[in-house]
Amino acid sequence: MIPVIPIPGAAGTIGVAGAGTMGAGIAQLACLSAARTLVHDPDAAALERGLERIKRHLERGVDRGRLSASEAADAAARLEAAPALEDFAGCELVIEAAPERLEIKHELFARLSEQIVSDECVLATNTSSLLVTAVASAARRPERVVGMHFFNPAPVMRLLEVVAGEQSSKPALALARATGEAMGKHVIDAADGPGFLVNRCNRPFGLEALKLLEERIASIGEIDRICRMAGGFRMGPFELMDLVGVDTGLDVSRSFYEQSFGEPRWRPSPITVRTVAAGRTGRKSGRGYYDYGDGSGPYRPADPEPLSAGGGDGLIVIAGQSRLAQELESAASAAGWEVALPDEARELQAPFLILDLNHGEGLEAPLQGGPQAICCATGSLAMLDPGGAALGFHALPPLEEASLVELTRGPDTAQSAVSAAERFFATIGKHAVWVADAPGLVLGRIVCQVVNEAAFAVAHGVGSAADVDAGMVHGLNYPRGILDWADAIGLDHVLSVLDGLYDERREERYRASPLLRSLAISGRLGRQTGEGFLAHED
Repeated sequence: MIPVIPIPGAAGTIGVAGAGTMGAGIAQLACLSAARTLVHDPDAAALERGLERIKRHLERGVDRGRLSASEAADAAARLEAAPALEDFAGCELVIEAAPERLEIKHELFARLSEQIVSDECVLATNTSSLLVTAVASAARRPERVVGMHFFNPAPVMRLLEVVAGEQSSKPALALARATGEAMGKHVIDAADGPGFLVNRCNRPFGLEALKLLEERIASIGEIDRICRMAGGFRMGPFELMDLVGVDTGLDVSRSFYEQSFGEPRWRPSPITVRTVAAGRTGRKSGRGYYDYGDGSGPYRPADPEPLSAGGGDGLIVIAGQSRLAQELESAASAAGWEVALPDEARELQAPFLILDLNHGEGLEAPLQGGPQAICCATGSLAMLDPGGAALGFHALPPLEEASLVELTRGPDTAQSAVSAAERFFATIGKHAVWVADAPGLVLGRIVCQVVNEAAFAVAHGVGSAADVDAGMVHGLNYPRGILDWADAIGLDHVLSVLDGLYDERREERYRASPLLRSLAISGRLGRQTGEGFLAHED
C-alpha cells in the first residue's frame, strides 16, 4: 500500500464500477496512485460497505507503518462515491469489477460508451474468464476497451495483466499500462484468449495433480507435500484448489475446454466433477480435498523440518552430465561421500550406491558393482529397467533448495537399493517419499507440464517468456519463474519427461510444444548452454 510517484500517461481520474472485494481493492490502489477515484455500485449499501472497507485498509496501512497519516488522509480525500453511473462522465479510465456475466458487462459498457464517457475514455474490464474482445463488442468504440486483470487481493498482489482485445488501440493499452505502474504494479502484456497469460500457463498445476491422483501415483497429501518441500511452492495444488473453490475451478476448467474446442491439455477432471457433486467445494464449505472442520485446527500435518546433511561414508558413482547430476555430485561430496564417474569407479572399491542419470548411454560397459538408482526422466522405472533390481528417483534443480526427493520401486527392486538410496538422500539433507512409478514421478510431471503450457503460450504470441516468469512469480507466488526454472533444469530433461509420458501414455495432453522441441534440438538447453527460453550470462 505504499503510494508511488505519478507516472506520465497514467489516468488522473479513474472510475471503478463495482464496490465488492475486487472493486474496492482496485479503488484503493487508484486513490493511492494520486488519481481522483470515483466508485459506483448499483447497490447503495454495497457502495457504502466498499468505501468503508477502503478507509479501514488505509488506516491499517498507517497502523502497520506502510503509510504515513498524511498519505492515508490524502488518498481518502481523493476517494469519492459515485451514486449514479453518470458521475463517471469526466473519467479518463473506467475499470469494471462487475460479476463475471457477459450480459452484465455488455450492458455496462454500452451505457458508458454511448451515453456517459467521452470518446477518449478507456474502458477496462477486470474479467478473468471472459474474452476481452467479447466484452468490447458492446462498446461504441471497442478500440478503447482493454483488459486490466488484477490478481486477488488486488492491493497485495504485485501483478497486473494488461490484455489486448482484437481491436484494442495502442493509446488505450499505453494508458492502462501507465496507470498500473502508477498503482505500483509489475505490468505484463497479454493477448486475448482463455486465461490470458498467467492463468493459462498455470492450468497444468491443478490438472496434472488431478491426473496423478486419478492414476494413483500419489495421494492428495503426498502430492501437495512434494510440491511444497521439493518444489518450493507455498501451497500444493489441492490446497490451492480448495482455497479458490473447487466449484469455481471446475467452472474455469469447463470454460477453457469449451473455448479451445476440446484441447486435451485442458480437459476437466472427473474427480473435480464428483467432488463438487458431493458438495465439497473447498474451504468455504468446510470440506473440499481436505476436511477443514470448524476451521480452528490444522487441516494437514506440518511438513517435517529439513534434515541435516552429513555422515557420508563410502563411494557414490554418478553417471550423467546434466545439471541434476552435477548438483548431486556437489551435495554428495559436501556430505562426506567419495564421488566418482563410472569409468573411474572400476578402479576403486565397490560403490555404496550408483546413481544413473543417463540410463547407461555412452558407457563402455554396463553399470554394476552396487545397488542402483535410476533417474526416471526419459521413462518410468518399469520402462528403463524392466525386471531389474534398481529403484527409481527423480528431483529437479535447484536441488539445494529442496528438502525432499521422490523414490519409486518395482516388483523386483532389491532391498539393498532401497536402504542405500534412503540413507544416501538423508545424508545430503533430503527426506524421501515413495510414490508409484511414472516418468517424472510427481513434481517433475507437474512442473514439466507447466513449462510445456508456457512454451505453447509464448509460441502462440500470448506473451513473452519474461512476462510469463514475472506473471507466475508476482501473480501466483511461484518460487521462481517457470521458464527460468526450465532453463535451470535443462530443456533436454524437460522434453525427456514429456516424451516419456507421451510414449507410455499415448495421450495428446503430453505432446511437447514445438517451441520447446525446437530449442532442445538446436542445442539451446538453458543455463548449461547459455541460452534457452531466456538468455543467461552465467
